Amino acid sequence: MNKRAPALAQAACGGGRKELRSREGASYVLLGLILIFLLFPVYWILVTSLSTNSELLQLPPKWFPFHISLDSYAEVLRSSVFLTFYRNTVIVASGATVLCIIVSILAGYALSRFRFRGSNLLTLIFLSAQMFPTVTLVIGLYSQYQALHLLNTLYVLILASTMTSLPFSIMLMRTFFNGISKELEEAAEIDGASRFKTLFTIIVPLSKPGIMAIAIYTFLIAWDDFLFGLTLVSDIDKRTLSPGLSLTYLGEYSANWSGATAAAATATIPLLIVFMFLQRYMVEGLTAGGVKE
Repeated sequence: MNKRAPALAQAACGGGRKELRSREGASYVLLGLILIFLLFPVYWILVTSLSTNSELLQLPPKWFPFHISLDSYAEVLRSSVFLTFYRNTVIVASGATVLCIIVSILAGYALSRFRFRGSNLLTLIFLSAQMFPTVTLVIGLYSQYQALHLLNTLYVLILASTMTSLPFSIMLMRTFFNGISKELEEAAEIDGASRFKTLFTIIVPLSKPGIMAIAIYTFLIAWDDFLFGLTLVSDIDKRTLSPGLSLTYLGEYSANWSGATAAAATATIPLLIVFMFLQRYMVEGLTAGGVKE
């Protein structure tokens, strides 16, 4: 009996390893299928952009381009309209990011450090604003911006993108400031530093992960905006990439699918750069801000 015990234990251990390996293999297969499902649209955009419109209309479709054509990319890069859309998007995304950072820091600090009548209600309003779909806000915003004579300007797109990002950004900065000890501010106050000096020289540097997180978040939302760019702006020289490309390359009676996908692939380059190099800052900001209040 004692001699068979090691053999049985070894067999059980070997069976457990085989079961573990089979589970790992099944997990890898499942992850691979999910990855294929998620990346297939990206692959199809690249295939479409490297093909001609005549090839795209063939049935059955060609899943692998045998004749790669860069004519669509050359046409897009030579187009002054596309470059105008690109410039406008850079201006709107950059402006919205800077404005959102400034407002989020000030509002988040005020909600974190000051207790006044209605502060809890104001926090609840910020949280509830994130629950409403953006499309439900367009009519009210359109009337307000029309009264302010801001329609058909890049300023209206900057304000609209900032408004969309502010609820989440303010609450994230509030959580960050709650996690910073008030003793640092008290020590700075004893040394004679003002409230604003303490905020921007002590508190803000300690909140860099959160600031980077809201900067990336706002930039991505502003860059990818379609609804505001379509409804609040009608002049073609004020259009941004998402609505501009859809109205330029896709029409009622014809569609330049190769040109549209080439423009879309070119437009996503800044997003890929931001995601590749600043992804860890986004993750650090979101996880570091998730402290218990």
